[in-house]
Amino acid sequence: MTLPSQITKADIDDIKQAILNAELDTSGEIRVHIENKCRGDVLKRAATVFKLLKMDKTKLRNGVLFYLATESKKFAVIGDTAINNAVSQTYWNDIKNIAFDYFRNSDYAGGLIDVIGKTGLELRKHFPYHTSDINELADDISIGK
Repeated sequence: MTLPSQITKADIDDIKQAILNAELDTSGEIRVHIENKCRGDVLKRAATVFKLLKMDKTKLRNGVLFYLATESKKFAVIGDTAINNAVSQTYWNDIKNIAFDYFRNSDYAGGLIDVIGKTGLELRKHFPYHTSDINELADDISIGK
């Protein structure tokens, strides 16, 4: 695995821990995909990654993908059907703006960690954890080329 520019192994560990913490009290699923470059439309690329990671196959359709292309300076958030029905587009725009505040200073890990935490709180409101819940998706960070 070759890490994208401006992301360290320690960053990956910290981001993964943020995902684990955010998913503690929710049935929601969070994934992060990081790569160097995104050619073309960032939302189309993020939607493709969403499907490649099988995020559209969760039982409750409450997965959220944070997609980041560091060199291209592109970022997108993709939520599945149920979470998109539960929150407004304004919520996702606010999440992106929070991340961009960090990204302007090349603090990619800090931005991801902050928005993952905030998204975890939102997922808990709409999709609380139940004892029968299972972790449907890996918590590892997906790394692209």
